[in-house]
Amino acid sequence: MRTTIRRGLAAVATAGVMTIALAACSSGAGTTDTGSSGPKTIAFVSASMGVNYWQWVSEGVKNRAGELGMKFVSYDSNNDQAKQLTNVKTAISAGASAIVLAPVSSASAAPVLALAKEKNIPVSFAAIGPTQDQKNYVSAVTADNEATGVAQGKFICDAAKKRGSNKVGMLSIPQDRENAQKYLAGAEQSFASDGCDLVQVIQSKILTLGEAVGLANDLLTAHPDITGIYAMYDEAGTASAQVLSERGLTDKVAIAATDGSPTTVKLVRGGKIQALFLQEALGQGYDATSQLGKALDNQPTSQAIALKQPMLTPGNIDTSALQDALKRIYPASAGAY
Repeated sequence: MRTTIRRGLAAVATAGVMTIALAACSSGAGTTDTGSSGPKTIAFVSASMGVNYWQWVSEGVKNRAGELGMKFVSYDSNNDQAKQLTNVKTAISAGASAIVLAPVSSASAAPVLALAKEKNIPVSFAAIGPTQDQKNYVSAVTADNEATGVAQGKFICDAAKKRGSNKVGMLSIPQDRENAQKYLAGAEQSFASDGCDLVQVIQSKILTLGEAVGLANDLLTAHPDITGIYAMYDEAGTASAQVLSERGLTDKVAIAATDGSPTTVKLVRGGKIQALFLQEALGQGYDATSQLGKALDNQPTSQAIALKQPMLTPGNIDTSALQDALKRIYPASAGAY
């Protein structure tokens, strides 16, 4: 297998599906939700509130905090590790009782956890966990990344072969995140067993649609013979569909994407994305906050929670199970399911 990583660009439902009360997302740094009441405050510190995914995680945190009678505040780290640590210091100084962290990178969580331990502030992770050597946290609510990597890899390998070759390209989230490493490990395992060639992995830096369009064009220009794209994040799936359409390649190159949004769900409905492996943005924020609520009440908690990622396809999108699963991905206010 020939895999190249371009460093210059480095950047489901669970067994019981729950309906989450919807509320507007607070995304400004240090913006307090004055509608909640209670003596305790949950702070959400995100990698970047400019990405829809983190806005929906934030809403999950806010919803659960409200149910627990807690106040809510969110901070935007703008993909900056120094800003992330400053946000945590600010949150603690402002009286946060607990923190839900969606870190800029896995390694960047270390100083946050050290500070939180010093101040006796419990921390839970949403979507992105810390490095394996870090233990001083309540819970890491992530997706089942490696298993999904295997399943997504197998799907796109089979789809690529049906389109005439075994060559697949990948648009990846930054590989300094433990979830990205697990996705890639699972995909590589699948490609090795199923006989596909992962010709290039291009990492995102800021996870925006505009950046992803450029990366998809770069991938197809460098490797015009690929017949499958493994899109490790939602914007990469959207961008790949757009670029394939512009190049007249929609029927020649398959796409398997991760996450889920009104845009990618619509693309699945239209057959422009062949498979979407759903990641619970709302659910991760909700469950990470639930674990903090237990910790604050001195109840038992679960340190590792890996939520399954069901595969959404044009054939199963309207089944009740998948429609229920989508309600833990993004709020109905964001768009149709």
